[in-house]
Amino acid sequence: MRAPRRLDPDRAVEHLPRLYRTARAWTRSREDAEDLVQEMYARVLARPRLLRNEDELGYLLRALRNTLISRRRAEGRRPVAAELVEEVVVETRSGADPVEVIDQRRVFAAIDELPDEFREALVAVDIAGLSYGEAARALGVKEATLTTRVFRARDRVARKLSEER
Repeated sequence: MRAPRRLDPDRAVEHLPRLYRTARAWTRSREDAEDLVQEMYARVLARPRLLRNEDELGYLLRALRNTLISRRRAEGRRPVAAELVEEVVVETRSGADPVEVIDQRRVFAAIDELPDEFREALVAVDIAGLSYGEAARALGVKEATLTTRVFRARDRVARKLSEER
């Protein structure tokens, strides 16, 4: 077994695109995803972190997930303000095909309806781009369990989308 090593802040930044995609899938909002990743990096880089293995991305994904859970627990204790109808803005990329944007939103909405364990497995593999082994380690489950969850999550999303058509 290797001796623990420090998380290198310069190498941790290399994982930013994957972490952002994961946060985007979990939060369904570009701004919330950016805030979540920034908050996670601030927490992780505030003090030296020791890694027990070479899997920096797995560690950062667990930290991102824990930050999201902490944030949601804190939000649950705060009063909720309702958005006014005129403040709701439709998010689109310039030059994006409107049909593609609508399909993307439908897929993310279907993913959002999944139970937590299925959603986390699907996001780790299909959105963050982790291998099954990396995702299993990041989520703290066996690889066979992760494989089953990803299969069931994909099946539920596909059934949901076919029902809508």
